Amino acid sequence: MARGSPDLDESRRRRAQEVLEEFGTRARLLIYIAAAPGAGKTRRLLDDAHRLRASGKNVAIGWIDLKGRTDLERLASDLPRVPPRLVEIAGEKFSEFDFNAAAALRPDAVILDELAHDNLPGSVHAKRWQDALALRERGISVVGAFNIAHLETAAPVAQTALGYPVREIVPASFLRAADEVIALDISPALLRSRLQSGKVVRQDDVDRALGGAFSERSLYVLRELLLRTIDELTIPAISAGSASTAAAFVLPGTPIEPFLRRTAAIAHALDLALHVYHPPSVSPDEIEPVAHDLDAEVLAADFDERRLDLSELPASLIAVPLGKLALKLAGQRLDRDIFIAGAGQTFLAEAASDEKRNARAFGDRARAGYGKLTIFLGPAAGSGKTVAMLDRGHQLVDEGVDVVAGFIETHGRKETAQLVTGLEVIPRKGEELDREAVIARKPRVALIDELAHTNAPGSAALKRYEDVLAILRAGIDVITTLNIQHLEALTDAVLRLTGTNVRERLPDEILTLADEVVLIDVTPETLRERLRLGKIYPTERIDAALSNFFRTENLRALRELAVREAIAAKGRDRIRAPFERLLLSVAPRPADASFIERCAKIARRLSVEFAVVCVTQSGSEADERVLHELQEQTQRYNGDWIRETGSNVPGKVLEVARTRTETTVAVGRAVRNPRWLEKGPFAKRLIDAGARELLILARRDPTQDSTQER
Repeated sequence: MARGSPDLDESRRRRAQEVLEEFGTRARLLIYIAAAPGAGKTRRLLDDAHRLRASGKNVAIGWIDLKGRTDLERLASDLPRVPPRLVEIAGEKFSEFDFNAAAALRPDAVILDELAHDNLPGSVHAKRWQDALALRERGISVVGAFNIAHLETAAPVAQTALGYPVREIVPASFLRAADEVIALDISPALLRSRLQSGKVVRQDDVDRALGGAFSERSLYVLRELLLRTIDELTIPAISAGSASTAAAFVLPGTPIEPFLRRTAAIAHALDLALHVYHPPSVSPDEIEPVAHDLDAEVLAADFDERRLDLSELPASLIAVPLGKLALKLAGQRLDRDIFIAGAGQTFLAEAASDEKRNARAFGDRARAGYGKLTIFLGPAAGSGKTVAMLDRGHQLVDEGVDVVAGFIETHGRKETAQLVTGLEVIPRKGEELDREAVIARKPRVALIDELAHTNAPGSAALKRYEDVLAILRAGIDVITTLNIQHLEALTDAVLRLTGTNVRERLPDEILTLADEVVLIDVTPETLRERLRLGKIYPTERIDAALSNFFRTENLRALRELAVREAIAAKGRDRIRAPFERLLLSVAPRPADASFIERCAKIARRLSVEFAVVCVTQSGSEADERVLHELQEQTQRYNGDWIRETGSNVPGKVLEVARTRTETTVAVGRAVRNPRWLEKGPFAKRLIDAGARELLILARRDPTQDSTQER
């Protein structure tokens, strides 16, 4: 029998350890972070305590503030508590979490709120977050929470937004030491509503809070701090070519600002964060101002462009100025995209406004009388989007708002079905949403699940989001749910990160259209646990899902995409386009159809024109059937199809490109080595022929289709 390789044995050992950890064989630290008080931290902690008890765990409340709310007191009433320690200060007694009592009680898990709290004199540790770490060291799991303003990396900005100093601080190292960190996202409008209803502060303090810490500006700043913190923690462990970053190399003599801004636009179109590398000969002082404006990270790198090895660089896009390094990259077969920027290219066009883009995709959304659209956005099925939507529906009903359940998909989950009880349900039309019935009923708010769903043949609309738009036009507010992988512009990123080609898609402008996009955050570990417990798919699908779409690395990548899209959804910056037209050069081969789709999406995100050129040599026996299919594919994506003949293919492509100013040529990575008469790969031959700028696209494997997601 052949011996297994050491790498394979190590991989199996790590996988076995991961499975054991997911099943809860060791103490864990789970942290919830919220943008502000009122986001639901206490409710989530108590819900988790009850779930742990239901699974047979011994759970105790270590410290929690019920804020005098009867609903929270009812949830906490039957949970055992760690007796508090009483501390006398200036003749007055105060309650404090008793670490020694919790350690002696030895429950399986302790609920510990307000992790940023400075402990009172006589405590075992100075900080409550230190209590949490010490409990885990003793084999006791901790579920805790705090607000983002108390994180050391967020506190300076939070102080400015809040207008007062933040004194109790949690170090960033504490988050990195946690097993799971989950954002409790909530819209600023809902937070202010909860404040006004007296659920956050005393009624006589509401007006002061609305004008200060709970002003819309303050809440938006805190929410962005929260999401960006989670973004920094969601770094998937994946191959170098599958990373979610773009690497821009600033070489000596590079016009820094236009190069970085043009590269940032391409990175944005590919949904990538931007990292800027520079050699010691280029001062970071020249780069930092532009990079800061682009939200890019600057990294010093001691490299020689003549011998630069990029095979292990964690970047899906490599950007370099036209020159020797560009020629070298054009001649290599790397598994990532390459943007070769013209050294003298400074063009940056103003992108179409959000209103124009939305009008093109959805009609006049800005017209008075439209309902408001709220999207609960999750990384994958089972993240809790439907539960969050139904929970919000019940809150609105309690406030006297007219709410109906337009379409709810429980997927056979008892807990979800129970949440529908108490809501008026609009009967389905067959198996689909009856939009006419919703419009005729005319509620104030309609709850409609699964926005990306494709309707059954014969329905009034092809996709459910089109039904939702019709309901919005009728003046009805809609709260809906969406998984990140269904956004059309992200399908390439999803394929790159997970190897999954998602078929059910909807335009990504839907997020720009929405009045509120709320992230339903969940860790891969929690999702996989829910899957194993049968809360996502039927038993017969669980093993296949765990091995495919629900692999830990896939879920990490999807979570990262969801966080970034939630950050960008409100106040999305309009990226200036680095060219006016993207011209893709294809050959008469079926494999090039995937490049047409990719380029169309890039052009759409940048709001630029898109064209495809195919040059066949005179007298060649081109496959006309393949050419016809490529032409249809181009026209399906609203691109211009250009057919040319000539023996000098690179020269002919550039001739077509120069018929329109500010055109950048795109080409797919070769599927074969050059023929013996050809002078290198086609991308290199284009540069040799005089191409001033080039986008070289890596081939993705489109053969894997998702059967484990909705």
